[in-house]
Amino acid sequence: MKPHVLRLHPGQDLKAAIDTFLVENEIAAGCVVTCVGSLRKANLRFANQETGTILTGFFEIVALTGVLSSSGSHYHIAIADEQGKVYGAHLLDGSEIYTTAELVVLQFEEYQFERIMDQESGYPELHPILINQKES
Repeated sequence: MKPHVLRLHPGQDLKAAIDTFLVENEIAAGCVVTCVGSLRKANLRFANQETGTILTGFFEIVALTGVLSSSGSHYHIAIADEQGKVYGAHLLDGSEIYTTAELVVLQFEEYQFERIMDQESGYPELHPILINQKES
């Protein structure tokens, strides 16, 4: 495993910036260990919804988790508003950083994560592949 630490800046798109970081660092498999920071706009897809909901205001990032892959990442986020109300959902493009986002990412150098359409769920789901070995 190889750790990566990154700091994102005001105005950056949280999801897009992480995805760009994956490409630039050739990370084929990884996970978000931790993330702290804030958003001024959040684009979230709540459970069992087809489209995202945009929330504006000031939000603390209280948790971000994700399975990272150059073939498609999957992120869930929890944010708290000014009154401490917490929203948890799927993170979409268009979530704008307010002050900062500080992340620790782990890269699994022995794996490549692929996304393969699953007929049961109807979504492209995680398929881990050991590099230089047959599928796991």
